[in-house]
Amino acid sequence: MASVLVVEDDQFVRSALIRHLTDASHTVRSVGTALEALREVAHFRFDVVILDLGLPDLDGSEALKMLRGITDVPVIIATARDDETEIVRLLNAGADDYLTKPFSVEHLSARMAAVLRRARSGAGDTPPSTVLRVGGLTVDPLRRQAELDGVRLDLTRREFDLLAFLAGRPGVVVPRRELLAEVWQQSYGDDQTIDVHLSWLRRKLGETAARPRYLHTLRGVGVKLEPPVMEPPAMAPPGSPGAEPPR
Repeated sequence: MASVLVVEDDQFVRSALIRHLTDASHTVRSVGTALEALREVAHFRFDVVILDLGLPDLDGSEALKMLRGITDVPVIIATARDDETEIVRLLNAGADDYLTKPFSVEHLSARMAAVLRRARSGAGDTPPSTVLRVGGLTVDPLRRQAELDGVRLDLTRREFDLLAFLAGRPGVVVPRRELLAEVWQQSYGDDQTIDVHLSWLRRKLGETAARPRYLHTLRGVGVKLEPPVMEPPAMAPPGSPGAEPPR
């Protein structure tokens, strides 16, 4: 059973989805515009959003971007558009799955179950009871919390999944294809998806790509997370207090 938000302006399709989801014991709320959807996710907690692209006020792709700015709830795109380039673009923009209309209720149920299973299981195969520590970084997969030097990190679901997956393999270079498969649950995609999330994650870890501390990118190979290298203390100049006298 899940809490579902249906964003669909076609009243016939909307009613059919509500009926099917309710019959399957899900709790359902529904709206017909993107702005109403944004208000809903700002005030209520949902387990999954089913989002149509052909909305009357905003295109669904713009609505997806706005949703991702305020929530990391799983989003399944449901639309008549079947262009592969568009599908890849939306998946890279933060959609968790994509269904092309018309689709059966059984197909929707299976996709919903898979998305909810991924969202609830967390990242990769990290044991959920194990607290991961890498330098001053602590990641708790069970509570889905991360701290840096004792300060709680405010991470989105995808940022946490990425961090937890890498923290479970400290010092190991993880290929980008493996990150797409394990963290994004995608068999295809481009590097921009990973780069954008790495950039956001670096910002929250207080580092940059030019001056990395924990996250290191090996061009053409992959990404690794390891504790920062401690810099040796600077030598005092000759003649200053604390400097060794000449021998």
